[in-house]
Amino acid sequence: MHDSHRRSLLKSTAALGLLGAAGPLFAAPKLKPNDKSALIVIDVQNCFVDGGTLPVKGGAEVVPVINKLADSFENIVVTQDWHTQGHASFASAHPGQKPFSSIKLSYGNQVLWPDHCVQGTDDAALHKDLKLPTAQVIVRKGFHRGVDSYSAFEEADRKTATGLGGYLKQRGIKTVYVAGLATDFCVAWTALDARKAGFEVYVIEDATRAIDLNGSLAAAWKQMAAKGVKRIQSADIQAA
Repeated sequence: MHDSHRRSLLKSTAALGLLGAAGPLFAAPKLKPNDKSALIVIDVQNCFVDGGTLPVKGGAEVVPVINKLADSFENIVVTQDWHTQGHASFASAHPGQKPFSSIKLSYGNQVLWPDHCVQGTDDAALHKDLKLPTAQVIVRKGFHRGVDSYSAFEEADRKTATGLGGYLKQRGIKTVYVAGLATDFCVAWTALDARKAGFEVYVIEDATRAIDLNGSLAAAWKQMAAKGVKRIQSADIQAA
């Protein structure tokens, strides 16, 4: 075979996506958030990074990823865990109980946590390097002493709404992208409740980090996939 024919054949084979190195001809188009999309940044607070009271391994690594993503969004919502002293989700509020054990409360099973994200403390403040100047609203959750709140939409009693669903719908938002901490708790609960409320939902995996308590991370991804939550990477979103 002449060299020119060989080159031509290789070129056409690559174009068909048959050469592994060349990759497929049609790469998936990048997602382009619009004015009907919102980025929800979950609990990127001092309490959930190294040095905090409930550190998520690698938690601070989400900060630069989220800062970069923010440029692609017209609408941004930030949440903060905002507990009272002696909150019902704290192990210290239950004599004889230790952090990361579980008990039954009036609304169901509750993981007990170390005291964390107490209202007004530096521990509860947003991470100092988080730069989201265009964020339009901060939703604080977990401020009712007797009930925990993982989801940005609904507290753990599954009936007390935060008002975020109504806010987004009044703003005409159809699609939400969820990032932050932790993947298997507040991020997953937020994503699932967003689906339940009728939004199209993407979780940006590399903009999250997990606690992974007794297999909770794998369980959360399985649950989210079953409900139609789409798992993506920050590189899947078109840069501004």
